[in-house]
Amino acid sequence: MLQKLVLAFGLLAAGLAPLAAHGPTPQRADESAAIAAAPDQVWKLVSSFGTLSDWHPLVKKVSATGGDAAGAERVLTLEKGEITEGLDEVDPAERRISYRLLKENAEAIPVSFYTATIEVKPSGNGSEVSWSARFYRADTTNEPPEDRNDEAAIAAMTDFIRQGLDGLRLKATGK
Repeated sequence: MLQKLVLAFGLLAAGLAPLAAHGPTPQRADESAAIAAAPDQVWKLVSSFGTLSDWHPLVKKVSATGGDAAGAERVLTLEKGEITEGLDEVDPAERRISYRLLKENAEAIPVSFYTATIEVKPSGNGSEVSWSARFYRADTTNEPPEDRNDEAAIAAMTDFIRQGLDGLRLKATGK
């Protein structure tokens, strides 16, 4: 009886082992900034999909096709390489733009995929800009190296967004 119980427990444990192993889970970065400029002025900068390098300090160059409409694409040149993004939605009434990573480069940003949204809302005499992203780490195996794990992805995406918001503030206000 005891042998059967031990065998049954062993089989049960072996059957559940694959459930303990899992791939990456989605991560998030959500940042916002108050900008002392009119929402329409800030929106004009944000909604121009091909001009991110005009205000984002980490973006050296942008090559864009398709204008500012859904389906447009842009190649961002960053310090450690290029990534390609696609424009999913532009909603001028809500002052919201959504885009996604189309071609990854884990050396440039240690993620394998992301979607992001930037939204501009009136706030007092200026604007409140919210930038959020949902993403997966660069290495989607169960044991990623430190430079491609969840923590590296969160740090990189948060830094990219924060520096972008700082650059947007500087471009919109001159300070």
